[in-house]
Amino acid sequence: MGQASCKGLYQSLFDYKTEKYVIAKNKKVGLLYRLLQLSILTYLVVWVFLVKKSYQDTDTSLQSSIITKVKGVIFTNTSELGERLWDVADYVIPPQGENVFFVITNLIVTPNQRQETCAENESIPDAVCSEDSDCPPGEPVVTGNGVRTGRCLRAENMQRGTCEIFAWCPVETRSRPEKPLLGKAEDFTIYIKNFIRFPKFNFSKTNVLDTEDRAYLKSCRFGPKDPYCPIFRLGSVVRWAGSNFQEIAVQGGVIGIQIEWDCDLDKAPSECNPRYYFSRLDRRFSGNSVSSGYNFRFAKYYRDEAGVEFRTLIKAYGIRFDVLVNGRGSFFCDLILIYLIKKSHFYRNKKFEEVLSGHPGNGKVTSEQLQNLQTVEA
Repeated sequence: MGQASCKGLYQSLFDYKTEKYVIAKNKKVGLLYRLLQLSILTYLVVWVFLVKKSYQDTDTSLQSSIITKVKGVIFTNTSELGERLWDVADYVIPPQGENVFFVITNLIVTPNQRQETCAENESIPDAVCSEDSDCPPGEPVVTGNGVRTGRCLRAENMQRGTCEIFAWCPVETRSRPEKPLLGKAEDFTIYIKNFIRFPKFNFSKTNVLDTEDRAYLKSCRFGPKDPYCPIFRLGSVVRWAGSNFQEIAVQGGVIGIQIEWDCDLDKAPSECNPRYYFSRLDRRFSGNSVSSGYNFRFAKYYRDEAGVEFRTLIKAYGIRFDVLVNGRGSFFCDLILIYLIKKSHFYRNKKFEEVLSGHPGNGKVTSEQLQNLQTVEA
């Protein structure tokens, strides 16, 4: 019995098996089979090729550079500053022209401050006192403007007062104007120059019209009829973001300008065009919420004839603009390069290298390789 089993196993080693196909003459089964084939083919053609364009290679490592400039002037006349002309050096921060910049639209000015002692702002809870012991000397006032001197300053016949502090005096006490000081800034213009490059395909482009007319940028404005004019009216940008300029100018806000380059590089370079999207990035709250708006403080320093240092403190409200760039470039994949174009055999040999065991390459170019290279260059 065991001997017969071993003999059968030995003989089976030399057996050859092949598949047998049975053709079923059944219309229903045949129709179902063809419908399945058609479904797969339709999926490949419509979804994979036409919709997803999976035959293309994609580069999402976009390299981008942004240059910005704001232009416009405004004349104001206030009790704090008197008659004043505001130009771009006064109301744009920072002045370098980066992808994030701030335009002042409203402000609180506290002029002629110097370092000395004065009463803390009475609206600060930590500065309220009833006697001198409530103002320990050398202790800073929480969310205040200076350090306590040890004195409690009270008005006549008043039981409560505020701590005396050593600070830049007089301290800021004015409230925010309800009408923006630079409300006419909506007519300012923003110049946004964007350079982009898809390194994988060595493709570069800019959002500025290629023209030798030097007067073009002085007269054009961005719009549907002129998409390659990078000059934007400030008020229009705010409106496109869904906000009212006079409202946002009072307490400030943040506007996003997104430039999108979604380019099919199989087409002509003129078909690769930027698309602009505008949005309000800071969260808007109803009413006069303390969380609304955008502001910060800065100061301008000077000295009088006696050498005493003074400063003008400015609490600036305005609009911060964030210019964001993203995109992708897609190009026909290696399928065409390797199999369908003339001289495809050369590219195929260059892409796939055959290595024979025991015959490592020595780094030298053979005469055959040199001949192939010369043929392609020709």
